[in-house]
Amino acid sequence: MFFATQRLLAVFVLLASAAAIAGAQPFGNQLQPGSVVLIRHAQAPGVGDPAAFALNDCKTQRNLNDEGRAQAARIGEFFRQQRVPVDAVWSSQWCRTRETADVAFPGLRVDKAAFNSFFGEPDSAPDQTRAARALLNAWQGTGLLVVVTHQVNITAITGVVPASGEAVVLKREAGQWKVFARVSP
Repeated sequence: MFFATQRLLAVFVLLASAAAIAGAQPFGNQLQPGSVVLIRHAQAPGVGDPAAFALNDCKTQRNLNDEGRAQAARIGEFFRQQRVPVDAVWSSQWCRTRETADVAFPGLRVDKAAFNSFFGEPDSAPDQTRAARALLNAWQGTGLLVVVTHQVNITAITGVVPASGEAVVLKREAGQWKVFARVSP
């Protein structure tokens, strides 16, 4: 009797799991034209940037390591598998965000200074976040807008603290950008 009950319970769990999986939509099906995807740059060891940081010199910055480049490739592959149309890819001017964008979405990157990190200059956060939001609000594409930026920028815009390579999907509701989903490919 005990084993019959265990088997019945196991069958119930399997059926419930199968029903849940069958009812789940793929991530790409949840995306709608006009959505914005904020992606924190892929893995770049360390925190902040070295004291000798220069925006125009990648040798002075934290950069993607091998895992970061592999992570960026997975991000791009994830979006290709979802068959999600990407209209535009914006990036901060930091080398690690540019490389993430270039590996994940070859040939689409456009640099936007409003998405540059303000980690070392927190007093600039309010003005820079306003500028970033203005760019997002002005965007009128028919597919996705992907923005590769930094943790501090994503947190300022959404309140979400993303992991390296994590994507935060925003949808416009009543004129405001709302967090719709998070994904770590």
